[in-house]
Amino acid sequence: MATPDSLALFTGLGLSENKARETLKNAALSTQLREAATQAQRTLGSAIDKATGTLLYGLASRLRDTRRLSFLVSYIANKKIHTELQLSALSIRFSLESAMSNCLSFLAALEYVRSHPLDPIDTEDFEQECGVNVVLTPEQIEEAVEATINRHRSQLLVERYHFNMGLLMGEARAALKWADGKMIKHEVDMQVLHLLGPKMEADLEKKPKAAKARLEDTHRKTAKDVVENGEVAGQTLSLMEQLRGEALKFHKPGENYKTPGYVTTPYTMDLLRQHLEITGGQVRTRFPPEPNGILHIGHAKAINFNFGYAKANNGICFLRFDDTNPEKEEAKFFTAIYDMVTWLVTVSCWPYYVSAIPGYTPYKVTYASDYFDQLYAWAVELIHRGQAYVCHQRVEELKGHNSLPSPWRERPIEESLLLFEAMRKGKFAEGEATLRMKLVMEDGKMDPVAYRVKYTPHHRTGDKWCIYPTYDYTHCLCDSIEHITHSLCTKEFQARRSSYFWLCNALDVYCPVQWEYGRLNLHYAVVSKRKILQLVAAGAVRDWDDPRLFTLTALRRRGFPPEAINNFCARVGVTVAQTTMEPHLLEACVRDVLNNTAPRAMAVLEPLKVVITNFPAPKPLDIQVPNFPADETKGFHQVPFASTVFIERTDFKEESEPGYKRLALGQPVGLRHTGYVIELQHVVKGSSGCVECLEVTCRRADSGEKPKAFIHWVSQPLVCEIRLYERLFQHKNPEDPVEVPGGFLSDLNPASLQVVEGALVDRSVVLAKSFDKFQFERLGYFSVDPDSQQGQLVFNRTVTLKEDPGKV
Repeated sequence: MATPDSLALFTGLGLSENKARETLKNAALSTQLREAATQAQRTLGSAIDKATGTLLYGLASRLRDTRRLSFLVSYIANKKIHTELQLSALSIRFSLESAMSNCLSFLAALEYVRSHPLDPIDTEDFEQECGVNVVLTPEQIEEAVEATINRHRSQLLVERYHFNMGLLMGEARAALKWADGKMIKHEVDMQVLHLLGPKMEADLEKKPKAAKARLEDTHRKTAKDVVENGEVAGQTLSLMEQLRGEALKFHKPGENYKTPGYVTTPYTMDLLRQHLEITGGQVRTRFPPEPNGILHIGHAKAINFNFGYAKANNGICFLRFDDTNPEKEEAKFFTAIYDMVTWLVTVSCWPYYVSAIPGYTPYKVTYASDYFDQLYAWAVELIHRGQAYVCHQRVEELKGHNSLPSPWRERPIEESLLLFEAMRKGKFAEGEATLRMKLVMEDGKMDPVAYRVKYTPHHRTGDKWCIYPTYDYTHCLCDSIEHITHSLCTKEFQARRSSYFWLCNALDVYCPVQWEYGRLNLHYAVVSKRKILQLVAAGAVRDWDDPRLFTLTALRRRGFPPEAINNFCARVGVTVAQTTMEPHLLEACVRDVLNNTAPRAMAVLEPLKVVITNFPAPKPLDIQVPNFPADETKGFHQVPFASTVFIERTDFKEESEPGYKRLALGQPVGLRHTGYVIELQHVVKGSSGCVECLEVTCRRADSGEKPKAFIHWVSQPLVCEIRLYERLFQHKNPEDPVEVPGGFLSDLNPASLQVVEGALVDRSVVLAKSFDKFQFERLGYFSVDPDSQQGQLVFNRTVTLKEDPGKV
């Protein structure tokens, strides 16, 4: 039972009352913590502050050799050990790239005493190894970073922001062993900004010097080279060329052990031999989306990379739904994701580009839930091996990278087995128990959760399970089950690489290789699921497929061809750095595709009626208009030409101005495709003085002087709705609190959507279906929206024409 004195002592260390009561239930922990606190109070002669209390709790819960307790408490109480850090000395030695500590004192001290269990402690050696009393001033950090930048100054001035900033970070960290990684990064960023100034447009686009970029870990180069920005020696490469064979220097199937950082065990070679017998040496990749939202432009790069790498190397790619969180998963997301993946990867390779993925479909559609039984069996085995335990810390206690260690970390195996079975049988409420793995991840997070309790029916398994595995547990094991050779994922998952290798090796199962690449982002966009839902709730957009968004469903609805998106990904290249591109670069790819695939038509957004008083025929003429004026072999369509036509109101001025070439008094203009020129005779105005109609005469274009301009027109047209889209946000980085202090919802562009309800379109589009695409001459590229109904077509403007919109 908790005594008032003990409870007061522990809460005085900074523990919450609930945490203090839980600690008192653990006799060994509470005894050790009481001794540590009592000694610290005697040394300090005053109350213990919260920072010291946190260190004392961490010491009592982690220290197994109680003989060293008094020694370490004296260092903590005398402020010689300042802070608990993210990684132990052991994990630092295992992976240099994950060293981002504030000060190695606390956990390095624990590691030191663990590695010297019988030896008397050499105080001088201990303090040197643990960084005791090491204090680094901002001036020292500034000087070290300045020295690093000076060594690379000339190259920085040439390459500017294309220079590998990770190299600067690595050298600065090597010189500042005990410094805070965040402080180093801040100093590097500030000094680079001072040297180079703000980023310019060229810094956001391609490197001015074409070169291969080498994929690197934070502190060491790996054996893979990638093509940066899709270029080598100034030539644009197709995605297939970038991913084929030796282009990436990835490991060959079965040679996983040759990858830098890959962890081997006595079983590795036998497991790899079995793997090769099953796969026949075939490349295997997977695209594993979570079915809790809609895919966006960043996923397009992931799809291209995963499916493309498999295709380029005669392999296969799985589409695997990571359906481990039934609370957030909806059937509509499964359907939408599958539709978008097949839409994006099964396009035919059209003759004008070689960057698209020709005719590739998923080898097999799988689900993480397919393997729930096996995953559960492996979790039980992990407990048997002493590598996992049932923990009762609350969710809020596990958040962040400096959470308190679990007092249940060393609970007996048999006890964890019984409790895990109780979890499976529904004997714990949600949040009361988790299964945690015994490891420190590369980002410093300790003992990630493997299973948690959730009483939500699963869309495929129903009520069979009330515990569900996490991503950290599921991902690598599903890869292992499917014998994936190359687990390709974005850079933010690099911090999970060590846990990926650790878990497969802890269970002695085949271990694939995880390779990371940079995410693809766009300016003037948000792609977060949560923020898109906020946009929908605020009425800023209609839904996930609103054409102003950059989800794949939105891009399809707006009219972006899948070939264009794939070409864009190829132009971006297989980069390791996160890439943020300008939307106009994607739009350029769209124009390249639609210029050769979208047949021409004519439409008028602001109609002005024109009556031809001397029309040359008693009834309308049938005009043959080429579908593609640059290549008439692609056929023609027919439009009527009658005595009444409609032109754009902006194509007329009552009085001509210098440089103006379209219709005005005394200035005739040609009508495209008709072979006729019209000349203004009379302007008809309404009671308000607004021009309502023009009366003109016509002549053959070859019967007199050639007009200065030819304009588009329609006759006997369809009345349609046309939606004109602009950027949804006004600033490049709407989520940046510096650029947009009021938050992204305050940055909405009020002119992002203009609906033209009375637009007129020529009759050649009358049979158009949803997603059919056209170029409306002189206006842009347009796509038929699914809102269209019989007799009422709705068009979305996909992109404007490439030429200057101010051209007259």
